[in-house]
Amino acid sequence: MRALLQRVSQASVSVEGSVVGNIGPGLLVFLGVGQGDTETDACHLVDKVSNLRIFADRVGKLNLSLLDIEGEALVVSQFTLLADTRKGRRPNFIQAAPPEIAQPLVDSFVLGLREAGLKVETGQFQAHMMVKLCNDGPVTLMLDSKE
Repeated sequence: MRALLQRVSQASVSVEGSVVGNIGPGLLVFLGVGQGDTETDACHLVDKVSNLRIFADRVGKLNLSLLDIEGEALVVSQFTLLADTRKGRRPNFIQAAPPEIAQPLVDSFVLGLREAGLKVETGQFQAHMMVKLCNDGPVTLMLDSKE
């Protein structure tokens, strides 16, 4: 699984003109599920996302986690994170898991964040979504459960 994290002061996602998820300070998480990913990958990323120290403490050091600041998470499924762009000009998405495998793992990731005590909003699986965000920092990180 791959997660692209963006630290935000606010973010929202809309489907067909209606907001389906909206958060204040926290993390926008674009989540891609790959072939062969399992619940173990989802659990690993839940732990990393909720505990990664990427928020500033009182002296400006990146010492606090999403849990520490009682931040929020907006999770948006994004199979394009698994794109292979090494050959040609058109991305290849063969490494992305099919929807029947990906959706339960995205749901498991969201549930794991909620069970950790975080407020979590989501996009809509397999929908065309419009994402608005206000980057904070900016701080943008890529996580891969296989690394």
